[in-house]
Amino acid sequence: MFYYLFKYLDELGFPGSGMFQYISFRSGLAIITSLIISLVYGKKIIRFLQKKQIGEEIRDLGLEGQYQKVGTPTMGGLIIIASILIPTLLFARLDNVYIQLMIVTTIWLGFIGFVDDYIKVFKKNKEGLSGKFKIIGQVSLGLIVGLTMYLSDDVVIRERPVISDSLNNTSMTFSNALNNKQEANNDVKSTKTTIPFVKDHEFDYAYLVSFLGKYKTPAAWIVFVLITIFIITAVSNGANLTDGLDGLATGVSAISVVTLGVFAYLSGNIIYSSYLNIMYIPRISELVIFASAIIGAAIGFLWYNSYPAQIFMGDTGSLTLGGIIAVFAILVRKELLIPLLCAIFLVENLSVMIQVGYFKYTKKKFGEGRRVFKMAPLHHHYQKLGFPEPKIVTRFWIVGILLAIITVITLKIR
Repeated sequence: MFYYLFKYLDELGFPGSGMFQYISFRSGLAIITSLIISLVYGKKIIRFLQKKQIGEEIRDLGLEGQYQKVGTPTMGGLIIIASILIPTLLFARLDNVYIQLMIVTTIWLGFIGFVDDYIKVFKKNKEGLSGKFKIIGQVSLGLIVGLTMYLSDDVVIRERPVISDSLNNTSMTFSNALNNKQEANNDVKSTKTTIPFVKDHEFDYAYLVSFLGKYKTPAAWIVFVLITIFIITAVSNGANLTDGLDGLATGVSAISVVTLGVFAYLSGNIIYSSYLNIMYIPRISELVIFASAIIGAAIGFLWYNSYPAQIFMGDTGSLTLGGIIAVFAILVRKELLIPLLCAIFLVENLSVMIQVGYFKYTKKKFGEGRRVFKMAPLHHHYQKLGFPEPKIVTRFWIVGILLAIITVITLKIR
């Protein structure tokens, strides 16, 4: 909203109003605003939830200190959602399709998580929202994101062709053309994405269906939509499983979003993307403002969610953060880097699948179920080993930072 107001004032010659045209300036305002909202209003929301006795009910898992968390307010994801949406609405360009998709993602998954928490807290049903309804919601969001990217004329990438130099009758790369002030505007709809460890860092889903000949383009978009659905479902559930220790999911999510924000900035800048030889995506840099809002919201929420937590984010927050990370990665065409960047979510997911699968297999074969881990998800395994909760969380954060650094480094490894 402020972007359009100050753009109008800039046209009138109002001093300083031109600052709102810069991504960096609006991003700074977004992170400060979201931090203030989460810190100031977070405390008020905690008091409100305590007054309404909206507290966490703890299952007996045999973990040290678990009963100290009984009654701790949950549904704190409302703080995160508000701290994300308000700065985004204030400082981002709302006509940008990428911003629109991220707003839809936040509200969509936030609503699903809220319903789940509501059933658990007010209906006293520990199972919460039925798993099939969660899956339907996640699949529906995947369809919305995938089809919007297919149908919207604003969702394009810019090819890097070899450009003819009319003066010297030679050929030069896109990067050289930029140095000669010649910009090739070759924006195309594409199913290309980023893949590490190859020369051009690009992979086209059309390769998977190349045998279909002239039908490969629509088939490639079908593959893209299916992959989008899978990624959103997997990452949002992974974040949900990770949210088992104070500050764990919040910190890991913030690290992932910082990395994706860097990708959005580089991919949306024609100079940097050309220099790094990565995909240039017009208009994607607006997502830096959204990423800044998430970072501020996460840091502010961590003020109350760090050990010992004064509030839990609940499914309202964990499903939303996971979905945001998934959709963000898809929009910046970095979804194939998720197994590396979000390896903690992946491992948490796999630990549950391995534990359940092996237990069922051994029970069927030997008549008695056996376990690979002392407890799943993985963070509970370390609790059972006797590691203090703050140490587990801190070490997961360190691993998350290392993964983020490696993910960025892949941009230069060919």
